[in-house]
Amino acid sequence: MKKITAFFLFILLINSSFGQDTFSITAVDPVTGLVGSAGASCIAGSIILSDVHPNRGVIHTQASYNATNQSVGRNLMNLGFTPQQIIDSLIARDANHFVRQYGITDFVGSTVRTAGYTGVNCTNYKNHNLGPTFTVQGNILLGQQILDSMYSRYINTPGTMAEKLMAALQGAKVIGADTRCNPIRSSISAFIRVAKPTDPQSGPYWLDLNVQTVPSPKDPIDSLQILFNQWQTTGISNNQGIYPETFSLEQNYPNPFNPVTNITFDIGTLSFVKLAVYDITGKEIAVLADYNFHRGRYTINFDATGLASGVYIYRIFAADVLNTSNNIFTDTKKLILLK
Repeated sequence: MKKITAFFLFILLINSSFGQDTFSITAVDPVTGLVGSAGASCIAGSIILSDVHPNRGVIHTQASYNATNQSVGRNLMNLGFTPQQIIDSLIARDANHFVRQYGITDFVGSTVRTAGYTGVNCTNYKNHNLGPTFTVQGNILLGQQILDSMYSRYINTPGTMAEKLMAALQGAKVIGADTRCNPIRSSISAFIRVAKPTDPQSGPYWLDLNVQTVPSPKDPIDSLQILFNQWQTTGISNNQGIYPETFSLEQNYPNPFNPVTNITFDIGTLSFVKLAVYDITGKEIAVLADYNFHRGRYTINFDATGLASGVYIYRIFAADVLNTSNNIFTDTKKLILLK
């Protein structure tokens, strides 16, 4: 009898601790169609909290994690519920909602919607903050400074969504950020995900890195950064779409550049192309191509003489003009302008 009782206590402890996921961020970019998810915790396997919906949004269910709630939230997003409607529904159906925490971000067209919830009985310090295209949330934290640092890093880091998410995690890499890891490190596990619009709903995603656990005194965010750096070097392909063997978007110029350059692409069997440049806030500042092309290779001149030095993003959208609902290719790259 004692063995049985001890076994159930052990299972209860596992379920209780496993759910106390700590600091995380959800994000979307309606310009590129990317959706992103990242987080870390002083328990192993914190990636369980991440629910990514390509071309739609991200749901994080954390603090006394409940798999049923996550499944319900996933179904509601698939049905078109807004982030706030999803949270309201989860609260209404869950008698223990006061120990849950949620962060949800999605987009419809160019409209971004965010919502967060932190139950009053989540372990201190707990809070969530809503950004213009993202949410940050955490519990069992050192303090509000952890969330503020993540928020600031995401807002102020130039570059792609992946780079901004990684920077946000680095902003939380403080000893005892999850106070259960004090005084050794910030956390035990960490993850980062970014999905392209064309990625399958259940993955694999364009970027999907996970540090399940690391031995003390290593910090998993450092381990994740190493994986991320390797992915940036070898994992980003110009040819990730319906026609990888025939379509390419090339960087055939020095990067950084100053101030005029050429962007080259080969449309292969596709015919319609839009090539545009955006600033880091997502504002479209130049359309370099927006019309039908014959098959082949093209070079477009980009004159940035009138722009300030900084980081810009260029995105290409290509499709079969006769079947734009299925045969679609998108790719995004970074430009650094120095004057």
